[in-house]
Amino acid sequence: MSGHDPQSALRIFLCGDVMTGRGIDQVLAFPGDPRLHEEVVRDARHYVAVAARRNGAIPAPVGWDYVWGEALAELERARPTARIVNLETSVTASDDYWVGKGVHYRMHPRNVACLGAARIDCCSLANNHVLDWGRGGLLETLETLRAAGMATAGAGRDLAEAAAPAVLPCEGGGRLLVFAFASPTSGVPIEWAATPERAGVNLLGEPLEDAAALVGAQVERVKKPGDVVIASIHWGGNWGYAIPAEQRRLAHALLDAGVDLVHGHSSHHPKGFEIHRGKLVLYGCGDFLDDYEGIEGYEAYRNDLVLMYLPSVDAARGTLLDLRLVPLRIERFRLTRPSRADARWLTDVMGRECKAFGIALRAEEDGSLAACWEAA
Repeated sequence: MSGHDPQSALRIFLCGDVMTGRGIDQVLAFPGDPRLHEEVVRDARHYVAVAARRNGAIPAPVGWDYVWGEALAELERARPTARIVNLETSVTASDDYWVGKGVHYRMHPRNVACLGAARIDCCSLANNHVLDWGRGGLLETLETLRAAGMATAGAGRDLAEAAAPAVLPCEGGGRLLVFAFASPTSGVPIEWAATPERAGVNLLGEPLEDAAALVGAQVERVKKPGDVVIASIHWGGNWGYAIPAEQRRLAHALLDAGVDLVHGHSSHHPKGFEIHRGKLVLYGCGDFLDDYEGIEGYEAYRNDLVLMYLPSVDAARGTLLDLRLVPLRIERFRLTRPSRADARWLTDVMGRECKAFGIALRAEEDGSLAACWEAA
């Protein structure tokens, strides 16, 4: 964890679900049609009102950088090589909502500048909301993000595009390769799977052992010396700290097959992580931006408390050199500094969950957390 060559170290920003649709879309400069097709809520502005009742009015329309709040200063300090998020919303004006699905997220394409304000490099789109507004909505999402200069992975016009990695060049000649996958366990409809003739998401097949072998073959075809490979996976349920055995088996198989870091998401709160043979597995990064503020039912998980993940990876070997976590809190749809009590709560919970993997968390003077482990 120390003494490494800084020239070979890649600092990466990762986070969980970025859900800039629905309520957040309504406070941005170009709110889309607020009509929803949920069982109870029929207007996206309802979520703005609920948040305002909890923490105060949101000064809409907000600036493009508003939602990122204190995360922007942290990103400037960290100066990551790449900024990678799971974008869990469709970026479209389509009205072709997926009938029978309970929740539909969309952000108006003219609001894509809010992602640009954080200089996002790559959006994983393999999740259970990217086709909420139909295949036309997915195609508009792809076109809008690429026109804004952001790479995408995990969804495409056909299977070949959905399965292809996003390629992010790095200084010194190496690359970050981001493959993205969705598991049906996260609520992705089977009908959303991309095929050779149909747009959709890169859906993981069964059994998982065969899926890992397929991914390994894809990695082997494109990975070159100096490349770092990230597998971004949307898997599992929204609540609870338990990590299913099949997720661990898949993560380990992927690392053994040439992946260097597993970026797992779907849980609405951060979960424990592990280091397998020197490589990082994030099982559940938690939400990073959402419009759940004031919604009742899962307060015990404190999903208003979020984490920035800033791993440093050895480009030559793909192993984890160090990992810094930055606690933040969602308040009025904006990332703010947590109180000392909130930061302590999140530190204690994450410390408890990571202890099973032999990882301890050390609080730093700047409010961040450093992961400590015994190198193999």
